[in-house]
Amino acid sequence: MFDLHRLRLLRELKHRGTLAAVAAALSYAPSSVSQQLSQLEAEVGVPLLEPVGRRVRLTEQAEILVAHTEAVLERLERAEADIATSLTDLTGTLRIASFQTAALALVPTALSLLRDRYPHLRVHVTHMEPEKALSALQARDFDLVLAEEYPGNPNPRPAELEQEDLLDDPLHLAQPEPAGTPDTGGPMATLRSFADHPWVMEPEGTAARHWAMTLCRNAGFEPDVRFESTDLLLHLRLVEQRHAAAFLPDLVWSGQPPTATLRQLPRGQRKRRVFTVVRRGRSQHPAILACRDSLSRAVSSALRPTTGSPRA
Repeated sequence: MFDLHRLRLLRELKHRGTLAAVAAALSYAPSSVSQQLSQLEAEVGVPLLEPVGRRVRLTEQAEILVAHTEAVLERLERAEADIATSLTDLTGTLRIASFQTAALALVPTALSLLRDRYPHLRVHVTHMEPEKALSALQARDFDLVLAEEYPGNPNPRPAELEQEDLLDDPLHLAQPEPAGTPDTGGPMATLRSFADHPWVMEPEGTAARHWAMTLCRNAGFEPDVRFESTDLLLHLRLVEQRHAAAFLPDLVWSGQPPTATLRQLPRGQRKRRVFTVVRRGRSQHPAILACRDSLSRAVSSALRPTTGSPRA
C-alpha cells in the first residue's frame, strides 16, 4: 500500500510546480518534502522525479500515480460531503476566492444570507483573479472560486473541476465624455470612433486584456493603453474624470444607475460569463450547496433594472 500523505505531496508538486512552493504551502521544510517523496519512490520502486535544470518534474509513472491520487481524493471529498449532509447543523470552514467585481457586488450579500441561515459556518474570502484562483483551487487552497469568462475566450476546463453558471454580466463601452448625438453607424463604428482616445485596461496576460485587445483590433485599431489595473473601480474613476475609455461590466455598479455614458458593443461581445468552480466530488457538500444558493440569491439584488441604459 502506498502512503496517502506522500501521494498528496506528489500531487501538490504537480499543481504547485516546485518543492519550495509545496513546502511553503504546507508549512514544511523543503528537505522534509524531498525526503517524503524519496520514500514514496522507494515504496513504488520506480523513479518519480527527474531533474530539469534546478527544478524537478514528474516522470510518466508519477503522472499515473497522481491521476489515481486525484480519484482517491475525489472519493474522500464525496465521503466528507456525505458526512456533512448527515449532520443537522452546518459547521466548519468554507474558503472562497473571488475576483473584484463579484466580491463587491455579490459576496457581501451572500455572506449575510449564509450568516443568517448557518451561523456556525465560518467563511473565509480572498480577493484573487481567476487565473491564479483556479490553480489554487486545484491545489486545495480554496473550496469554491468565483470566476469569469469573456466572449470568445473560453477557459481551460480541467477534468477535476466542476463549473456552475451564476449569471451573464453585460459588458459595455464606457466613454470618457457626456453623450452627444445618437450614433447611426452601429456598435463597431462607435468603437472605432474611440481609436484615438486613451484607454484603461487590465494588465497583459489576463483574459480580460486579451478580449479587449482583440475587440479593438477587430474594429481596426490598436488601442492607446495608458492605464493598466485589475481594479475596475479605478477604470470607472478614470472614465468619470474623462481620462480614458474603458470596457466595463454591469457588476461594477452593483445594481445602481450607471455613472458613465455607456455604448453598446458589437453582437457576440456583450456579456461575460460569471460562474462558480469547485473540485469534482465536492459539489454536493452542504456548505457548497448553501454558498451557491446564497450567491444566486445575491444576483437578483445586484442586477436590479437600472436607468441610463447603453446607447446603440
